[in-house]
Order: sequence, then C-alpha cells, then structure tokens
Amino acid sequence: MYTIRKATAQDWPGIWTIFEAVVKSGETYPYATDTSKDEAKYLWMKPEQHVFVAVDEGEVVGTYYIRDNQPTNGAHVCNAGYMVRKDQRGRGLGRALCEHSLQAARDLGYRAMQYNLVVSTNPAAVHLWQKLGFEIVGTLAEAFLHAQKGYVDAYIMYRLLDSKTS
Repeated sequence: MYTIRKATAQDWPGIWTIFEAVVKSGETYPYATDTSKDEAKYLWMKPEQHVFVAVDEGEVVGTYYIRDNQPTNGAHVCNAGYMVRKDQRGRGLGRALCEHSLQAARDLGYRAMQYNLVVSTNPAAVHLWQKLGFEIVGTLAEAFLHAQKGYVDAYIMYRLLDSKTS
C-alpha cells in the first residue's frame, strides 16, 4: 500500500523515472519527448510548486504538483499535474493523488483548481476528473500534438474547492 507525502530532494530519482517515461510517450504532457533530466527537475521541482509523491515500499510510484495557475489576482486558483508509474495505472492511484491534491489545495488556501491542457485522447483521465467534480469549461481545438495521432483537442477543466474531501 502506498503513502502520499510531500516530496523531498531524495525522491527526485524516482520522480524522474516516471517523468521520463510519461513525457517520452508524447501522449499527455506538452514537454519535449527528449526533455533532459535537469530540465525535468526544473519543470517539476520548482520551489514555488508544492510537490507530492506516492511511495510504495520505498519506491516512488506516483507524483503530483500544485501551483498557482496565474499570478496575483488569479493566484487563488491552482493548477495541478499528475504522473503515475506505468505498472501502477488502473489501481486507483491517480484518483488517490487527485483526492489528496484537492485537500492539499484547500489546506494551501486555494479556492479552485484548473487543468489547462487535458488531452482529449486520454479518456481515462477525462472520465476520472469528471467523476471528481471537474467540468470541461473549454475545448482547445487541435491544441496538443500527440506523438501518434497528430493534432488533437485538449480541454480546460475546472472545479471549485469546498469543504468536501472530493
């Protein structure tokens, strides 16, 4: 069974393993498929981001970050990104990470959460986010260059945060 906790510098090698595989696939994140380890660390572990990991028997099996979606007058809305190790997918870890992030966002004082680029060809994520209360508030036509499918639509998804756990 995994535990979700704040990430430390010692977690980076495990995060990198997940990040590299997810990004290299070119299916869900807009980062270059050949993003270097140093660039990935800069992108995922920025000091202004709150980074968490799911750990199972000492191994990082998932990760997420929370950050302000916009500066100043938009900083009450956060953005989040999630990655799960391939062998852990389909076991409820993505849901657990999202539920944890919703509570962490509340604890950090955010009033809403927004996903800026949910790739339409990732139906498992779209369905999960909708089950957890997110709504598609916009469709960005051909906004994502998928490694196999070419230009595909992406969604902006949003939900207000309240006192509920999910």
